Amino acid sequence: MPFKRVPQKFTASIKEVVIGTGDKTVTFGGEKVLPLYSFDEPIKNPPKVGVEVSDQGPNRDIPGIAEFYQGLDSIPDVARRACEMPGADFVVLSLEGADPNGLDKPIEDCVALCKEVAEKVTLPLVIQGSRNVEKDSKLFPKIAEALEGKNVLLLSAKEENHKAIAVAAVQAYGQKIGAESAVDINLAKQLNVVISQLGIDLGNVTMNIGSAAAGYGYEYIASTLDRVKAAALAQNDVKLQIPIITPVSEQAWSVGEAQKTESDAPAGWGPQEQRGVDMEVVTAAADIAAGSNAVILRHPVSVATISKFVASII
Repeated sequence: MPFKRVPQKFTASIKEVVIGTGDKTVTFGGEKVLPLYSFDEPIKNPPKVGVEVSDQGPNRDIPGIAEFYQGLDSIPDVARRACEMPGADFVVLSLEGADPNGLDKPIEDCVALCKEVAEKVTLPLVIQGSRNVEKDSKLFPKIAEALEGKNVLLLSAKEENHKAIAVAAVQAYGQKIGAESAVDINLAKQLNVVISQLGIDLGNVTMNIGSAAAGYGYEYIASTLDRVKAAALAQNDVKLQIPIITPVSEQAWSVGEAQKTESDAPAGWGPQEQRGVDMEVVTAAADIAAGSNAVILRHPVSVATISKFVASII
């Protein structure tokens, strides 16, 4: 008996979220099929790849990264160069120096840097905060005001500080925000619910449901991504019909496989840089296959590889 394939289509769809302005915009979401199911229906906006740039500068201990940014000292120039990385769709400025438990850079300095970077980059801009809830609740509204008209995405608004960030960023200054939760479909949905109760249109919101490097509790990430996409499409859950952006780079480059030098690593592990790239690529590919609409990476080889991966299967 011949096999007759029946396409699996849904009446529901993931909302589209647009960042950037003019002819330099990126659209996340919009699909009506499960992740990578382009054989059921064309995927309107394929998964995107972002390049992370730290306010501390690129990691020049990694030869491939050091070579790509060679001769560049200022962060705005580094960010401009990141826009030229083959496969890059958007640039992410990470304000890790603002962390009160680290350098604790003043808010005014961080805002000034964001303005300089926004003027330099040629791709849409995403800004990651300090990951300190209290600092980010003060930092993001100032950034949102300073970059009014740039249509940037601010990562991320959490349960503890979503009111201050969402109201300022979206309602007052027309930016986009990321809703960050901790690897739980119920927490992700609840955060979207309370953000919408502020009068925020969820078409201005992306989700970060959590991240981990492949092999490090990653099954929780994959299963949560699967459940979110299934609920959004198969169950028509409007509070989960939101594109997902997953920061991969920080997790991938912080594990032992990427950190151990060749003299310290077990025999057979191979070159340290290659191990870090492998962790980025494997994790990002898995995230996309499970439902991420975008991933954030660092290494030029990782960015080019994931970009080609997406293009080859969609």
